[in-house]
Amino acid sequence: MAKKSKKQQPGGTPATVALTAAGVAYTVHAYEHDPAHPSYGEEAAEAMGVSPDRVFKTLVADVDGSLVVAVVPVAGSLDLKALATAVGGKRAAMADPAAAERTTGYVRGGISPLGQRKKLRTVLDASADHHTTICVSAGRRGLEVELAPDDLAKLTEAVAAPVARA
Repeated sequence: MAKKSKKQQPGGTPATVALTAAGVAYTVHAYEHDPAHPSYGEEAAEAMGVSPDRVFKTLVADVDGSLVVAVVPVAGSLDLKALATAVGGKRAAMADPAAAERTTGYVRGGISPLGQRKKLRTVLDASADHHTTICVSAGRRGLEVELAPDDLAKLTEAVAAPVARA
């Protein structure tokens, strides 16, 4: 018999459990994940019929030896130099995928900025403020949560900074 984590509830993920516990308004969007799709984020935007500038991907980077989360629109890419600057670091590189999965408790393509196993410093791209709501991974491929960017920033204690490139 599988053990259930204390944070896990039937049908939920650590991300949705964290949102519910915080009393934050959110909407869950589920879609059939296609393993052959070249981009998790673009797949989510297409499946939900949402503009790619409102769907944000969660990327884990190594900044001067510490893991940091960057939340950027799927329509763009992460500016590693800007990320390092945003957290007062000198050098940033994408984190080893296995380390990102181990640390966050999520699998690649389903890493959420919410409900991580180990809470990491988070930087939310400043463009999120241009939207009433944005979508981020709910902690599993094929599952997104839509919420206000201010709520995401508050729950993750994110710094807002321009860290995405078009």
